[in-house]
Amino acid sequence: MRIWAIAFALLGLGFAATVIALNSTVYSANGFVLSYLNALSRGDSASALETRGVLTANEADTSLLTDEAMGSLEDATLVRDTPGQNGIHTVVFDVVASGVPARSEFLVEQVSTRFGIFPIWRFVASPLTTASITVLHDDRIRVNGMDVTTTASPGSPGSFLVFSPGVYTIDHDSTFLTAEPVILEATAIGQIADASVDVQANPEFVAKVQSDLVGFLDSCATQQVLMPTGCPFGRAFRNRIDTLPQWSIATYPTVAISPGMDAGTWWVPRADGVAVINVDVRSLFDGTVTTVNEDVPFSVEYTVTIENETRIVLTPVAAP
Repeated sequence: MRIWAIAFALLGLGFAATVIALNSTVYSANGFVLSYLNALSRGDSASALETRGVLTANEADTSLLTDEAMGSLEDATLVRDTPGQNGIHTVVFDVVASGVPARSEFLVEQVSTRFGIFPIWRFVASPLTTASITVLHDDRIRVNGMDVTTTASPGSPGSFLVFSPGVYTIDHDSTFLTAEPVILEATAIGQIADASVDVQANPEFVAKVQSDLVGFLDSCATQQVLMPTGCPFGRAFRNRIDTLPQWSIATYPTVAISPGMDAGTWWVPRADGVAVINVDVRSLFDGTVTTVNEDVPFSVEYTVTIENETRIVLTPVAAP
């Protein structure tokens, strides 16, 4: 009996020691936070979202709460776990988020126990951060390489929920448009992280408009009339022409592209060019014939829209 008593006592002590060890690590407040951080480090958005207290009522867009949009997270190191009033613990971790050192503070509280001995915790304040992202001149961005379309009004901030701590690279890369990458650091729990992305025409867009404009002007030059239809140049004479006019382009306008007044539209500011007309003109006064070879300056200005990512439409801006 004495041996059995000693065995049961040792077993009880071992069990108690195990419970104490688990309650100070896995089932502690900081162990709970670490399990969330480990889900982020694995890129496991589903497990992170299942953590108690992560998802709350919020009207922000949740499309970035995915594995694809998550940044990398590593080197989670506990700084402190401080009990406070009403059993709320303040847990602080140092991490490295996408190569950026960060310190994040979490508030957690015990909500119940498992088997009456292991505490169950939840976040008092969700570790999700609201990212306020303003996109200028388009409604499409990439967040950590994931394509996203904003629903906010052009030039107005859109709200997205993102995992915190995390670092997010926001840019734009499409057939004709680009935006310099912007870094958004979501490391302060409960605060709004702001970013603004300025979408501009890329070199391919400028080259495409330039090429289309050159082709258009060349087609205008094939019209053997004084005032080519739908074209930005022409020449009138008081005397009678004696041959069909021959046009050529001496100087093509150099294209630049700026954002238009409305989102999704672009603007080619006024650019100057020179056409050349060659035609014989007969004087109505004395019948003499003069060969005219003359430079005809002209200018162009257009609004531009992009259709189906590959086609652009140039619309002339009417002269005032």
